[in-house]
Amino acid sequence: MHEQYQFREIEAAAQSHWEHQQSFVVREQAGKDTFYCLSMFPYPSGKLHMGHVRNYTIGDVIARYQRMQGKNVLQPMGWDAFGMPAENAAMKNQVAPAKWTYENIAYMKAQLKSLGLGIDWTREVTTCKPDYYRWEQWLFTKLFEKGVIYRKNGTVNWDPVDQTVLANEQVIDGRGWRSGALIEKREIPMYYFRITAYAEELLSSLDELTGWPEQVKTMQRNWIGKSFGADIVFDYDQASIGIEGQLRVYSTRPDTLMGATYVAVAAEHPLAQRAAEHNAELAAFIAECKSGSVAEADMATMEKKGVPTGQFVIHPLTGDKLPVFVANYVLWGYGEGAVMAVPAHDERDFAFANKYSLPITQVYAAEGKDFSASEWQEWYADKSGLTTLNSGKYNGLDFTGAFDAIVADLEASNHGARKTQFRLRDWGISRQRYWGCPIPIIHCDSCGDVPVPEDQLPVVLPEDVVPDGSGSPLAKMPEFYSCTCPKCGQPAKRETDTMDTFVESSWYYARYASPQYTQGMIDPAAANHWLPVDQYIGGIEHAILHLLYARFFHKLMRDEGLVSSNEPFKNLLTQGMVVAETYYRTLENGGKDWFNPADVEVERDAKAKVIGAKLKSDGLPVEIGGTEKMSKSKNNGVDPQAMIDQYGADTCRLFMMFAAPPEMSLEWSDAGVEGASRFLRRVWRLAHSHASAGLPAALDKASLNDEQKAVRRAIHLAIKQASTDIGQYHKFNTAIAQVMTLMNVLEKASTATEQDRALIQEGLETVTLLLAPITPHIGHALWSALGHTDELLDVSWPAVDESALVQDSLTLVIQVNGKLRGEIQVPATASREEVEAAARQNENVLRFIDGLTIRKVIVVPGKLVNIVAG
Repeated sequence: MHEQYQFREIEAAAQSHWEHQQSFVVREQAGKDTFYCLSMFPYPSGKLHMGHVRNYTIGDVIARYQRMQGKNVLQPMGWDAFGMPAENAAMKNQVAPAKWTYENIAYMKAQLKSLGLGIDWTREVTTCKPDYYRWEQWLFTKLFEKGVIYRKNGTVNWDPVDQTVLANEQVIDGRGWRSGALIEKREIPMYYFRITAYAEELLSSLDELTGWPEQVKTMQRNWIGKSFGADIVFDYDQASIGIEGQLRVYSTRPDTLMGATYVAVAAEHPLAQRAAEHNAELAAFIAECKSGSVAEADMATMEKKGVPTGQFVIHPLTGDKLPVFVANYVLWGYGEGAVMAVPAHDERDFAFANKYSLPITQVYAAEGKDFSASEWQEWYADKSGLTTLNSGKYNGLDFTGAFDAIVADLEASNHGARKTQFRLRDWGISRQRYWGCPIPIIHCDSCGDVPVPEDQLPVVLPEDVVPDGSGSPLAKMPEFYSCTCPKCGQPAKRETDTMDTFVESSWYYARYASPQYTQGMIDPAAANHWLPVDQYIGGIEHAILHLLYARFFHKLMRDEGLVSSNEPFKNLLTQGMVVAETYYRTLENGGKDWFNPADVEVERDAKAKVIGAKLKSDGLPVEIGGTEKMSKSKNNGVDPQAMIDQYGADTCRLFMMFAAPPEMSLEWSDAGVEGASRFLRRVWRLAHSHASAGLPAALDKASLNDEQKAVRRAIHLAIKQASTDIGQYHKFNTAIAQVMTLMNVLEKASTATEQDRALIQEGLETVTLLLAPITPHIGHALWSALGHTDELLDVSWPAVDESALVQDSLTLVIQVNGKLRGEIQVPATASREEVEAAARQNENVLRFIDGLTIRKVIVVPGKLVNIVAG
């Protein structure tokens, strides 16, 4: 054992040993408890960032701890390898996305290995490889035949220059993020997963996920958005519209129907299109609406605008004519693309009605309150204590009474019906991009849309293409799209759209159970052996879409007989962000020039408070921007590889786990990293000193003196607390704090006798085992140095010796009027009265209560005595 803690040699030796021994390759073992620990797989962007390091270290600590519990632990890793960033990088660097992706994977894999993660790399999956996506295509064809996947026109953001659909976040101020072209709303054929068919189950089975954060379940419930209301039918006013017909709207508040004063339709609605034929102003407004975003979030914040169509519909209860407006806040494709407006009791409708001088009719009142237009939300959102007015025969009813009576009358006249609806919409997966999984459909003039037969899968994406940004390259490649119809043999055309990359990440966790399986998407026996995942770890930003789609896919695979469980992930841990200070200077154009914290020198006052900062290179001041998530845009990232090279993986892992609980944001601190390094050097130093003197004989527990009992008690208190912190709560920071407390005891403990040294041996073994999941490399070396020939990975988590925790006597703090005045030692079995008597007789207590009357004595068992005197 070298005197100095040489982390490079220690970590290289441990990693080489694990690889040679295939220490993390796992196989199914009948009768042995399993534990499947999974961190969300990375996109191969080229370099690990600190968010990756934190995520995968958390997962690795949990996996290693569970292995020490005797479980058969699976911890795999793969690559979420399709997607737009690869295409953008390819265009920028003039290389094929495949080449860029595979090179990044190789580099990032080496980085992950340098962290010492206990990953079974034999199970690695890469989603852009045909052996993975062929099974995605296979499932697509099965679901298409069952009607779970269908094709219809969908409204999208269309970039007319790049000839592609853009995601909402790629539209900036109405323009394409890359081309700068004005974006159009366009209807194009899209493939959809019928996720709405599973909406009720996706909602109800959230109650089964007791190991998920409530925040995430609430976000999913809101996204699914189950609501109870009614379809309401308004007859067309033939005189103004020119044809017979009906306008259908869905409302969660049919009880307010008597307050409806207008209806609004989307720009794409047939009524809007009909009215625009002879109305230039309306046609121009519709064109403007079609150039806007299709994102709900944008619709909520945009200025609400509309144009009257000159058309009217008939109120189904009163017979009144209600004007029809085209409004930019109504989305086509959501419901019927039409809404009824109740301005008195809805903020959006209220603003719109005031803008266009439309009637506002109050239909709810609260006793003792006058109606005020500024109180629209109170009247509408809070249903309790309200009764209807201005509602004719429905006056004086509460919410339930009005709802039931109005819906009953609508149903009686065939102008409405109760309806339960979901906010969730079917999942459109078509992307007009190249670097994605080809959709396995062939278009035939005679046979229509024909799924690619199973024996012709996979439809392989050519990997030697360099996209130029103008539409999908596949649509310009006859060698890809020209084919024959599998049904009739006539010339046909292959689909050139690719799938949303969320599809690949929706089932990867199941493929890890049998990644080399060639007979199907997954081996059901292996899948049911491992699934559901016991612990899933990833960022809160994936709380809705990824997790919802993965839950949906699991149910699809269940219904295909591939898995037997209902949910993919038993327990979910959403780790916090890694944040760091930001520094900048304001440029002449008003922009900001951001500086990396490593290039900035911070000035502090006598109390260590930051009072200023300056750039090291020129010594001039920089502005302090506060702590924010590490990002390229703010230039406040720290390169994990540089940290590993400077301090070692164990130091980085220890700092990450000690600086904050997993769910909280972690503020990066160079001083904290240095502190973690110092602590590991302390552990090494004590172990070296101990081992150099020769290993002691076994501990004789029966002959310990009081000082030795105190040391052993500290050892087993640390085991007890760390077991709870890690095993039950994932509070790695407090578990590490327990080990640090134990180290303080061991460093001060006597080494005079063989018994003393045997206690140090037990203490160092405990430190090694408690840190083993967190700092595995140093643990590997220390376990051997402490005289063990077995593999640390195969050693069980230490057990608490409850007898070591039993105390013969207790040291209690003594306070007088809340101020510390000394301490006393009492037998552990002492009664409250005996403790109080001993405290009253303490000489310090006597001195501080001299001349005072004792009014109360407060005894906190095992901790303190507070004497209140006056």
